[in-house]
Amino acid sequence: MQPACSIKGDRISQPDEHIIEAIGKSRIIVSNGRVQQVTLPILTDCPLARRFACPVAEMSEDAVRKNIKNRITAFGMCTPSRSLYDDEAFVGFGASELISSGIRSGMLDCAVIACDGAGTVIVTDPGMVQGIGGRMSGLIKTTPYPRVVTQIVSSGGRVLDEKTGLLDPAAGVSLAIDRGYKRPAVTVVYASDAEKVRNAAENAIIIAVHTTGISEEDLNRFNEVCDIITGCASQAVRDISAPKSCLQAGTTVPVFAMTSRGKNLILGRMKEIGYPLLVTHATLPVGGPNQPTPFV
Repeated sequence: MQPACSIKGDRISQPDEHIIEAIGKSRIIVSNGRVQQVTLPILTDCPLARRFACPVAEMSEDAVRKNIKNRITAFGMCTPSRSLYDDEAFVGFGASELISSGIRSGMLDCAVIACDGAGTVIVTDPGMVQGIGGRMSGLIKTTPYPRVVTQIVSSGGRVLDEKTGLLDPAAGVSLAIDRGYKRPAVTVVYASDAEKVRNAAENAIIIAVHTTGISEEDLNRFNEVCDIITGCASQAVRDISAPKSCLQAGTTVPVFAMTSRGKNLILGRMKEIGYPLLVTHATLPVGGPNQPTPFV
């Protein structure tokens, strides 16, 4: 049985460990502000990774380690000094960009997302949604920090479990509904979580993220309950979900609307974008010259 956690200084008195899957599905462990472990990415090229502030031009363990170190230095990722606000969109139609836009327009009233240093959180500030989600990918485990938790709560947000940093999107959505939110958006990585979210909140907009390597079985479960599915480097999403979708946004790392709610969220984001957009009819998916390699 695990001992009870207590707050001491800037962190909870439990092992300081954060596990992330990012940058070509490399598995990364960060502890005490240091990168402890990096596995070799399964991708050989990612066009988004080449656009990072610290670009990953070569998919190697060293390049991934350097990028994560840069994130720790630049905005305190996986540390008590985590900066939670950002108003700059990294991509046109990423999950955080879509949700931030939805909150600004009033289509959504909160986001249920994963935050390093806090766990599953409920956030209503679009800048905080972008600051958390636009900088974090594939969070599997985290250690909570009182300083990070306090920032979220003081902005009007909520943390699902301040002591353990629990990651549970379905429980987060249930808490949001209990607190009076009626139009939540939630990001999910696992099909079982997506199904639980849909059972908890029929009106929730569910966005499936980090689909690289997803099985056909799990993807078919996503197709039944998700409003938007991100393409990432998934061959299955392009083969199975895309032809069933009603809208594709982007071609490099596309997102696919599976429902009218997902479509409206993407169209709302399009209204905010200042650069020119091409809208046309096509058989989906539509690929582009700049794609992740390989599809898995």
